[in-house]
Amino acid sequence: MKPSQQLLEQYAALAVESGINLQKGQELVVRCPVECAYFARIIAKKAYERGAREVILSWSDEALSKMKYTYSPLEVFETMPPWQADFNNYYAERGAGFLSILASDPEALSGVDPQKIIAGTKASHEACQSFYEKTETNQIPWNIIAVPSPAWAKKVFPGCEEEEAIEKLWAAILTSVRVDGSDPIAAWEAHKESFQQKKDFLNQKQFTALHYQNSLGTDLLVGMPKNHIWEGGGDVTKDGFPFFPNMPTEEVFSVPDKDHINGTLVSSMPLNHNGSLIENFRFTFRDGLIVDYSAQKGEELLKHILDTDEGSRRLGEIALVPADSPISNLNILFYNTLFDENASCHFALGSAYPSCIEDGCSLSKEELAKRGVNDSINHIDFMVGTKDLSITGIEADGTKTPIFINGNWAF
Repeated sequence: MKPSQQLLEQYAALAVESGINLQKGQELVVRCPVECAYFARIIAKKAYERGAREVILSWSDEALSKMKYTYSPLEVFETMPPWQADFNNYYAERGAGFLSILASDPEALSGVDPQKIIAGTKASHEACQSFYEKTETNQIPWNIIAVPSPAWAKKVFPGCEEEEAIEKLWAAILTSVRVDGSDPIAAWEAHKESFQQKKDFLNQKQFTALHYQNSLGTDLLVGMPKNHIWEGGGDVTKDGFPFFPNMPTEEVFSVPDKDHINGTLVSSMPLNHNGSLIENFRFTFRDGLIVDYSAQKGEELLKHILDTDEGSRRLGEIALVPADSPISNLNILFYNTLFDENASCHFALGSAYPSCIEDGCSLSKEELAKRGVNDSINHIDFMVGTKDLSITGIEADGTKTPIFINGNWAF
């Protein structure tokens, strides 16, 4: 059962007004699965009411995608048709906002040849360089939200009938994105302010390294580059317009030094990557590079991810999320990174956000690399937080300061 029309409209308005912060005369590209067309129409209506020049829909269908991955040869995925690349680059260059609606079945592409998925990812990044550059450096606003699908809901709530599972997942999503209150937009403004104290403390400290330890076996020393910046609670475009890339969001995040990471890192939740699950995996780092890895499930897919390019074997994001947070306290495994990463401390394999280092958005890739900022066509978040996780900040003079104790903020 869907929520009331009022709640759906509040959610859509939140995505358009706070998520994208759509400006009058701006174009909006909406990426949406076909089964969520009803919600895309509400998004479009809210965007036009706010003054959108045009709302452009880009549809997807998991069943057709799986057919293509199953039956088409590898060579089909090794190039991207020019018209598809032109679509992304054209609207990015025009300054459009990009809003993505997620509703994926966590195992939609189970059994698909991972080489085809990786090939498609490579081809997309090569052909859509303008689009990715503009999103990664916040030149344009982008926003990701989620809507339940039957398959996703049943995965999250396997003991429920389909209708009940969808109803429960809708309730969890609306709670996570603060739409269940009387004024979601005001709630998000207050939420944005709640990050400031943590960011100010971490940015002032400028730790040279963070030491992670927990009972799963994580024992990792993460170097931090000079003049790194901790962000959280939303971003700002180059033109000064605030927006929220992810709804929900509970993380304070930055960029690790790609060449100074050593030790063992163990996952705490499954990773849903392009419709396939990777579970119970671990990495061994030496001088920033993953030199050994294993997974109880999905190890072949993990291998293909790590072999995508050199940057895929290094970390690009470090994110802090307390165990005692709104999404974590729901005690739901969403099998969806948008939600699970906001219930747990996490890292990302691959590309870093240039905005997380001083003047990063004005530097070339070569200059960023010299400052320890990783580059890759991948950016894949995975969860490592636990209720016994400790994180200790280490200053240049060796002073140690607790950041997390027993999975939660120490300050």
